[in-house]
Amino acid sequence: MIGLDTNVLARYYIADASDAEAGLQREAARRLIESGQSLMISKTVLLELEWLMRGYYGLTLEDVHAVLRHVLELPQADVEDRVAVAQAVANMDAGLDFTDALHHASYRTCTAVASFDDRKFARRARRIGLAPAVIVPA
Repeated sequence: MIGLDTNVLARYYIADASDAEAGLQREAARRLIESGQSLMISKTVLLELEWLMRGYYGLTLEDVHAVLRHVLELPQADVEDRVAVAQAVANMDAGLDFTDALHHASYRTCTAVASFDDRKFARRARRIGLAPAVIVPA
């Protein structure tokens, strides 16, 4: 099994024509990912990939969602805590930031999630009815 770093997934999914090396790396990433070899993708790599696509490359939320869904569909890829990642992508589709969605999904066995981010995380979680509830400590 081969663990993938964020930059390999980024080269695979993002067409960056910034230099010739990027093109060579894109082709190498394609060969590796499509080779059928067993691959491992950690949650932290996906978290960084989402940030890179959205923050650095300015991709649309629809494009980011499509990439994350595609990663989950790769038959040769063992995604760390696939259940949490899939739930995070679904909650992202419902309006949460991927980071908050992944945190929430990772705490799925807890009775509640505590956060001081009432404006975005807690309110959005309440609005879409997530369990466990996101509470703001008093």
